[in-house]
Amino acid sequence: MATKLRREFPAQQVRTVYADWRMIRDLKRRKMVEQYAIERLRINSLRKNDILPPELREIADKEIASFPLNSCPTRIHSRCALTSRSRGLVKRWRLSRIVWRHYADYNKLSGVQRAMW
Repeated sequence: MATKLRREFPAQQVRTVYADWRMIRDLKRRKMVEQYAIERLRINSLRKNDILPPELREIADKEIASFPLNSCPTRIHSRCALTSRSRGLVKRWRLSRIVWRHYADYNKLSGVQRAMW
């Protein structure tokens, strides 16, 4: 009986409002990185394999160069989920240091306590 009354919640949050265009751009990059991740991994392993002949490695180089630039994982920047600030990010909470401190001061973060000695 208790299981029927329990409300089921989705496993992931779906975000529909973004702070600014930089967050949307970063989201598009993340989707593209995920889309090309397996293919990039395979071709990169061919490129870095010393056993293969140089001709095959050059072909793999050309294939990697033909991928979209945004499919490269180094182009992803972590951003604050509330303000879209990219610097000074506290990764565990996905908040910038400024927003994180504001929430910590007003007891809005679970498990955070001001330093006392």
